[in-house]
Amino acid sequence: MDKLRLRFSKTGRAIYISHLDLMAAMQRAFARAELPLKFSEGFNPHPQISILLPLSVGTASVCELMDFRLLTEPELSTLPERLNKVLPEGITALEAYEAQRKSAQLKWLDVEGLLEYDSTIPDEKALEDFFLRPELIIEKKTKRGLGQADIRPGIAQAACTKAEGGISLRARISAQEPTLNPENLIAALRQLKPELAPDFAKFTRLETYDAEGQIYR
Repeated sequence: MDKLRLRFSKTGRAIYISHLDLMAAMQRAFARAELPLKFSEGFNPHPQISILLPLSVGTASVCELMDFRLLTEPELSTLPERLNKVLPEGITALEAYEAQRKSAQLKWLDVEGLLEYDSTIPDEKALEDFFLRPELIIEKKTKRGLGQADIRPGIAQAACTKAEGGISLRARISAQEPTLNPENLIAALRQLKPELAPDFAKFTRLETYDAEGQIYR
């Protein structure tokens, strides 16, 4: 076996674990499960493990993907169970398999957000129409500081429905080149249509897709 891939979820209290802490937790879990990771060669060897799309703190996911290499060849069907016995609460290994596709082929993400309002809840159609405007130019942080960007090309689909406590927003957004953070959707509301902006929003990643809209694994 060469490169292996793990699909896992990160929910509950685990959404507040940072990316670096998550990587450390994963490495400890592999060691406790007696699944020895391969290390790179050279003067500064490091474990060959990487998460395809690092997740923002506070965002949940049921579709995280992690590539890794092992020194042994374990039974992949039982690998998630072995990891789940030693993983922290809220992190659950779902399946393990040989990676067949390059990470660059991952293009789109389905996300679902609950938009909560302290006072008047806006019309869901108005919200949906906003995200499907021809352009959505917002100020966002770049490596050079603040800059303007049109995030609309990074939104393939958007649908809003009433939900308990507010509005449910389900969208398909660009995962890479460019990367669109779900928080950019809320930033667009606050900058361009503040009367529709929620007082609080929380998001969950649901599924990953390639450029053709096929599920990516």
